[in-house]
Amino acid sequence: MDEILQQEWKDLVKRIELTFGEGIEMESIVMLIGIQELGKGYFKPSKDEKLDLFHIATCKLLEPLGYYKYIGRDADGWPHWETINDLPALKPGEQKEMMKRAIVAYFKENEIEWVEI
Repeated sequence: MDEILQQEWKDLVKRIELTFGEGIEMESIVMLIGIQELGKGYFKPSKDEKLDLFHIATCKLLEPLGYYKYIGRDADGWPHWETINDLPALKPGEQKEMMKRAIVAYFKENEIEWVEI
């Protein structure tokens, strides 16, 4: 991971930890993005809803990279995307770096310093 991304990631995690407490992991940040994108505020998700929230966040994060296209919301207000390009075969470290880049870009693009729930 390059030094700029490493520093941006550390800064972002520190800002999020001010709201949610120390020790937040990338998976938790992805879940928060899913909740933010769902737009229904805080709720206690079921196991299946947690997977759906993770999917929402992943699609939203990888949409600018050309992997998904937003197609709208269903009757219950859940957002949906369609796959437009297959994800590349990446090693776990490369996957993590791609997600960190996408998360940093998401917060920059949306000018979010914390996730409101």
